[in-house]
Amino acid sequence: MVSIAEKATRLQELHAAPELLLVVNVWDAITAKVVAETPGTQALATPSHGIAAARGYPDGEVIPRDEMIAEVALIVRVAGDLPVTADLEAGYGDPGGTVARAIEAGAVGCNLEDQMKPLDESVKAVEAAVAAAQSAGIDFVLNARTDAFLRAGDRDPEEVLADAITRGRAYLDAGASNVFVPGKLDETQVGRLVEALGERKVNLIGVPGSIPLATAQKLGVSRVSYGPFSQNVALTALAKLAEDVYAGGGLPADMRKLN
Repeated sequence: MVSIAEKATRLQELHAAPELLLVVNVWDAITAKVVAETPGTQALATPSHGIAAARGYPDGEVIPRDEMIAEVALIVRVAGDLPVTADLEAGYGDPGGTVARAIEAGAVGCNLEDQMKPLDESVKAVEAAVAAAQSAGIDFVLNARTDAFLRAGDRDPEEVLADAITRGRAYLDAGASNVFVPGKLDETQVGRLVEALGERKVNLIGVPGSIPLATAQKLGVSRVSYGPFSQNVALTALAKLAEDVYAGGGLPADMRKLN
């Protein structure tokens, strides 16, 4: 049985390795089992949106923290020796306490989003999360997320990129392991982020129209995850089944028995 400290170290190694880390997000026990048993899986990640949706809540820290942590704990149990990183949104008003709870549940990494709050406030949240991890005595992977691109609106793209870099540097200086910059970024933007923040320090999300994984690898990106999109792929398959059944069809020929 791999210890939580060993899982944390392993997750840090995966982020620092020259090979791009790919994580397909899971939101409950059965999705964790399916992805964990898929060849090539090295770590699991949870999506806050996906877990909230599966439990009947909208995204945005509406789900009670206890319910989110309970799902993370279940996924950790199913994951076995694989490290699990959890999406903890903005920390539910208590970043340090929420990270401590996630570590108690067995998570060895997390996303912590800034929601474009004032920079000093966001830095304090990162510092609180780092302090909680240090108190737990593990090499926790804190993936500090900036929503600069997600909340860009009509701002000049150059200003948005500069803001993301400023925030990313501040979070790394505060002890974050990596910086997560979700959004539909082009190759030039990703390259400039990596140049400014460091190789194997920038994490991206896979969205429709994202740069190819090979390009992300070449540019020095650390990790690509898929957030709520993996759940949407699964739900699309379910919706298609319902449509086919109602049209007189049946199960798809390529269905696999996975549970």
